[in-house]
Amino acid sequence: MSKNTYDINDLIYLMQRLRDPEDGCPWDLDQSYKTIVPSTIEEAYEVADAIEQGDIASLREELGDLLFQTVFYSQLAAEEEKFTLREVISGLVEKLVRRHPHVFPDGTLQSRKGDNLESSGAVLQQWEEIKSDERADKGHTSVLDDVPRAFPALLRAQKLQKRAARTGFDWDNPVQVFDKLEEEIEEIKQAVVSGSKEHTEEELGDLLFTCVNLVRKMGHDSETALRRANLKFEQRFRYMESETSSEKLKSMNSEELEDQWQKAKQALEKEG
Repeated sequence: MSKNTYDINDLIYLMQRLRDPEDGCPWDLDQSYKTIVPSTIEEAYEVADAIEQGDIASLREELGDLLFQTVFYSQLAAEEEKFTLREVISGLVEKLVRRHPHVFPDGTLQSRKGDNLESSGAVLQQWEEIKSDERADKGHTSVLDDVPRAFPALLRAQKLQKRAARTGFDWDNPVQVFDKLEEEIEEIKQAVVSGSKEHTEEELGDLLFTCVNLVRKMGHDSETALRRANLKFEQRFRYMESETSSEKLKSMNSEELEDQWQKAKQALEKEG
């Protein structure tokens, strides 16, 4: 562990050095806004994974990597004289002060003794009302206007549904979503019978969208639920491989594979 202690100013300087045309890093000099987007997405997921695993040491490192992405974009913008990291930070603080009038009643960072909102739900409602006003100021005419199209499909589906629900366009209760699921499954069966691959894909998409709706109505996050399902599948399958082998699994019929799966499931459930 280094004995040096650095701060945000050192990070800004480091980024400037990496992008120095004369003695900077060739790789960093080759980058643009678009080329580092994949890294930004990857770093965000690595932060989520560290949290999911309860790995605080990794979380500290991954947060640093994610912060570096912000610094990188800001350096590119500074070189184009568009904005600086300090302007990014200033804009963020200004926005958060504006969206927390119950904490900063005078609209300044130093103000105190705002409205005493009694629950996080009340805070969230106020937050959304303020964001709605901000969208109107930007000329957005739909509550869906600023839902990024670059979001992963699962995340975007949930975001679109939440936005639509604020206008009252929503199921009254989860039971209604179960009915919709059954309807979508029947439509998939009909699409399969029709032999239309395109129609089948469309109906499968509708089923996935409805599943996201069900998860949302049950009060859960779809991305988190699917990540945990992925982890559970991975653990069980790896257990199957450890008890036999990948080659032996290939030679098993469906009944034998199901038997191995159930054994893995029971063994891992016993382990807790």
